[in-house]
Amino acid sequence: MRSFVFLLILANLMFFAWTQGVLGVSSNSEAFRTQQQLLAKQVTVVARDVPPPETSNTEAAVKTVENKPVDTCIVLSDWPSATADQLQARLADKFSAFKVSRTQAASSTGYWVFIPPLANKKDVDSKVADLRKFGVTEFFVVQESGANNRAISLGVFSGKDAATAFLEKLRTKGVKSAKVAERPAKEPLVTLEIRGPEGQADGVRRAAVEVLPEAKPGVCKTQTESAQ
Repeated sequence: MRSFVFLLILANLMFFAWTQGVLGVSSNSEAFRTQQQLLAKQVTVVARDVPPPETSNTEAAVKTVENKPVDTCIVLSDWPSATADQLQARLADKFSAFKVSRTQAASSTGYWVFIPPLANKKDVDSKVADLRKFGVTEFFVVQESGANNRAISLGVFSGKDAATAFLEKLRTKGVKSAKVAERPAKEPLVTLEIRGPEGQADGVRRAAVEVLPEAKPGVCKTQTESAQ
């Protein structure tokens, strides 16, 4: 009986030693896993089947774009050349960060059919009455000061042949005093495109209105298209 008890105690001691790993790897998976995690707190998970993000060139490019100042483009159309010169000088002095590009409309010389200037208003009224009697209803009396004041314009044409053909048509109706002449070319107008920092754009618009009160600053066509 004593031998049996001794063997039973010995067996329990050996089983206990085996489960603690003294005699080798235990079949107790939980005990084995615990032993393998002695430095578990020092383990850092690098990735879970996800590739690390590319940060070098991409992040640098994004930061460059974010730090770049936003530019704007202001357009001013149909300005007299002298007035455009005045505005450009002011911008160069007070808004040096802005760049100005300048385009000038080509001046074209046309032809007009007209009755030469008359002496006074009474003669003008008499000639207008004659025109209406001949069936001519499209005309206007030049009233601006200058050499053509009180002339009567009957039509404006881009080419001399068309103007001459119209004159012949008027003569068949009885209009004998009309003639064809080269139309004085108007002063070519200028368009300015002003590009620079958005933060100073309001100051540029105010400067434009100060130089030309009826100015209507707009947005450049290229900038409008890119925003769409």
